[in-house]
Amino acid sequence: ENFRIDYALSREQENKNGGKMYIQDKVEEYADEIFAKLDNGAHMYFCGLKGMMPGIQDMLAGVCEGKGIDYNEFIKGLKKKGQWHVAVY
Repeated sequence: ENFRIDYALSREQENKNGGKMYIQDKVEEYADEIFAKLDNGAHMYFCGLKGMMPGIQDMLAGVCEGKGIDYNEFIKGLKKKGQWHVAVY
């Protein structure tokens, strides 16, 4: 209930549009659950190549738009509460 493990294997899986499966596709798939957990204090961690972040940010912005949430304010709030963690290189 408090933990879920799933994989985004770009060489082995396809996303809903038939393209390669990336982490942003999995986050979008579980968006309602993830956003509810974030509202209850969960933390979000991204670690890896910095080239992945634009796709992740675009997906989060789209999910926020669909939920009527201002993306910039949402991320700002997560950062202020120490819930947003990004380590990219």
